Amino acid sequence: MRVCYISTYPPTECGIATYTKYLSDAIKECEKEVLVVSQEGAEGHNIFPTYTPLDNDISVKLFHMASKLTPDVINIQHEYGLFGSESGIQITDFILRCKIADIPVVTTLHTVYEDLTRTQRILLECITRNSSAIIVHENYQKETLSRYFPERKDKFYVAPHGVRDCKRDPHAKKLLGLEGKKVILLAGYFRPTKGFHRIVEIFPRIAEKMDDVVLLVAGKMRGLEYFEYQKYFFDLINHSPVMDKILVLRGQFPQHTFDVILSSADVMPMPYEVGAQSGILAQASAFHIPVVTSDLLSFRIWNEEIKGGLTAYNDDDYVENILKILSDDKFAKTLENNIMKNTKDRKWHEIAKQHLLIYEKVIKVPYGRGKYFYVPEDQ
Repeated sequence: MRVCYISTYPPTECGIATYTKYLSDAIKECEKEVLVVSQEGAEGHNIFPTYTPLDNDISVKLFHMASKLTPDVINIQHEYGLFGSESGIQITDFILRCKIADIPVVTTLHTVYEDLTRTQRILLECITRNSSAIIVHENYQKETLSRYFPERKDKFYVAPHGVRDCKRDPHAKKLLGLEGKKVILLAGYFRPTKGFHRIVEIFPRIAEKMDDVVLLVAGKMRGLEYFEYQKYFFDLINHSPVMDKILVLRGQFPQHTFDVILSSADVMPMPYEVGAQSGILAQASAFHIPVVTSDLLSFRIWNEEIKGGLTAYNDDDYVENILKILSDDKFAKTLENNIMKNTKDRKWHEIAKQHLLIYEKVIKVPYGRGKYFYVPEDQ
């Protein structure tokens, strides 16, 4: 089976790029051939950088490249900002071209809110009608699509965000100079919708209760996006009355470095204001890190199903829940064990198997046990 992904891809800095990297690697381990048609900036074997988000002919470029690769199935990793202006409308033209060419398309929708805007309804009407199958990460997202497009509910499948199989670095706190400290980790891109400023604001209340606590802030902005927020956020940190208990690490960290940072965390707050499945939540899950999340539906469902975190509805909840995890080792260990146990079926190799079952439903030729074989020239 030849699987072609339409997506951003590393070293491009994007959560969808990271997702596609992990998924495609897991599909390769299932002995399938993987191709990626991506934005410019992507690199690697069978990676084909083809367009920029500013192009006016994205669909033409994508179709020219993807059809030339003769895939058995195309899997679009869809996010509204990835395929040009008007919320990425050009991807609908690409899907139509594939349909005319009789190339099966599976579209993974990374963002599906409970209530769709007019623009989202228009785009998803075309995407769901002309894709062979639709993948979402959450059951409530499938229910949302089924409510808006009931005649297509048989096309909708749920495949959770994958979780890596990792072990904590036992020397992480020493490497970061945080030995003997309880570490609260804020990680990811700094932007207003992440709500990280709320944790900086309430951190003095936590530090007042615990002498050995440290707030570790690790991540970056994309260029000068949200410039005013960036100034506000770092002014907040620099003028905190407990600035001596805050450590800021800025960078686009290589995965190994980021894994060391994650390994140092005792709890990860996620006070997000909007969003659905979070790549950072998946990263935290890989290291069994307890979380304190906002009350977004996807987070509430994760806390209920995985039982690895607590939901906060206001600032007082964040303070109380973070302190509970940091001060009660037995409770924290219970959360860690719950994450370990309840994410076993979300490891990437399991998610890859789920995808292959969906692909097999839509491809034209039943290849069955056919395998892909490849030996690099330098071996």
